[in-house]
Amino acid sequence: MFANLPGKVALITGSTSGIGLSVAKKLASQGVHIGLNGFAKPEEVAAIRKEIEGQYKVKTFYHGADLKEGPQVKSMVQETSKALGSVDILVNNAGIQYIETAVNFPEQKFNDIIAINLTAAFLTTKYSLPQMLDKNWGRIINIASVHGLVASVNKCAYVAAKHGIVGLTKATALEVAKTGVTINAVCPGWVMTKLIETQIQQRADQYKISFEEAQIKLLEEKQPSVTPVHTDQLGDLITFLCSDSASQIKGSAYTMDGGWTAQ
Repeated sequence: MFANLPGKVALITGSTSGIGLSVAKKLASQGVHIGLNGFAKPEEVAAIRKEIEGQYKVKTFYHGADLKEGPQVKSMVQETSKALGSVDILVNNAGIQYIETAVNFPEQKFNDIIAINLTAAFLTTKYSLPQMLDKNWGRIINIASVHGLVASVNKCAYVAAKHGIVGLTKATALEVAKTGVTINAVCPGWVMTKLIETQIQQRADQYKISFEEAQIKLLEEKQPSVTPVHTDQLGDLITFLCSDSASQIKGSAYTMDGGWTAQ
């Protein structure tokens, strides 16, 4: 337990599944009240809130903001603050993907990816940061990607957005460098989520090989460890970045990628 975290309030976008939900649970285990966001059925949201509140004895709040819509993003920050208290920790995790060549990339898809993966992070920062500066304490962690540092073909919008996230992180971190607020990015490689599990299983079925063999085939193209990052590992890193031990980590882009960007 990090002594500085109990009673703090975290807002985590894209937190009804995958990386975001894992981060929510990790922070809740430290006594942090949790503001959830993401697309999910009402009964799914209710189950998530009941689990977190019951297991970790913290308060939760859910806002279903469509992150493409600026007014909804502002409302999410405001309503979370009213329900739980001013936001101390912001984790910008929500993101979407679309794969196509630049020539054939639909303009609306490009705009949607920039809006959700980059502009929404700017807006949540814009609306949360004044609360943090008032208290001279805050943590903003932007979930970027290895694609915030290197590129892959047919992912022009995603790579552009994630490079933007790293740039946004650096610029805003410098603006508040003399305060008790820190802003950092995390850049994961392949992460074991349901989406990746499905891709691995599809490859296993296609080539009639085991799940483990299919995992190696998928990951060996990019990730030298041929082992996926687990969401709990990302949650642990983000929790550390929220601690007082990380108070002088400012504007960094942490990789957790099995050696991807070391090549």
